[in-house]
Amino acid sequence: MSDRLPVLLQYILPKQRLTTLAGHIAKAHGGAMTTRLIRWFVGKYSVDMNEAADADIRSYKSFNEFFTRPLKAGSRPIAAADFVCPVDGAISQFGSIDDHHILQAKGHRFTTTQLVGGDAALASQFRHGSFANLYLSPRDYHRLHMPCDGKLTRMIYVPGKLFSVNPVTARGVPNLFARNERVVCVFESVEHGLFVMVLVGATIVGSMATVWHGVVNPARINRTSEWAYTDQDIVLKKGEEMGRFLLGSTVVMLWKRGAIAFNEDWVPERNVRLGELMGQRAT
Repeated sequence: MSDRLPVLLQYILPKQRLTTLAGHIAKAHGGAMTTRLIRWFVGKYSVDMNEAADADIRSYKSFNEFFTRPLKAGSRPIAAADFVCPVDGAISQFGSIDDHHILQAKGHRFTTTQLVGGDAALASQFRHGSFANLYLSPRDYHRLHMPCDGKLTRMIYVPGKLFSVNPVTARGVPNLFARNERVVCVFESVEHGLFVMVLVGATIVGSMATVWHGVVNPARINRTSEWAYTDQDIVLKKGEEMGRFLLGSTVVMLWKRGAIAFNEDWVPERNVRLGELMGQRAT
């Protein structure tokens, strides 16, 4: 009963307009006003600025600059594992793909085809494979890193809604991660085969960016866009930065059948940190 009102508000609120407004505020160089906003945010969400490469709130010219702040060197050691966690955040769900269905929350599933924007051929590569949905809260570090080595082959921008992706909404909005705006990044790993990282947009998420493209959705358009990289040699190493959210969201990862055996300590709602053991190659 307690979830019903927040979920209902998600359907009623003018999410697109709120997100556009938040984007303008977040990128503005507002001087003292920007500093006050950042200081309020740090207090509200208990952000640990001691981990930041620059802990001085006053040094950030815009809220986006603060929100995507880098960490101190060495603050997130990369585990000696086949797969490492690509973000700071919390586990939403993870496990086996049931034929082609992914668990969102109890009572809610969506298909791999829906997630990747309708590309059935791409989705079929992950039939009976594995998935992980990781949620980044407002207080978290908001750069995304590679779970393993990978060569970029495609990127697909899929337009969609802008529902919040917090745990309450994940429990209450069907097909949430497959109906929100998202950026699908397709990689090929020599050791582990094809895998996908999906950056899921949300209310107030101004935009999503990758290290090879920059901001992917500066002006939202109501059509799918695709980029091919087969003629380029874009290779990212395990633990290397691959993208960032301008305000918080969720990343969904897909692997082929038999690629990964997840960390036995992982359970839904557990907090995770960039670089920790996520899994080993399945035997």
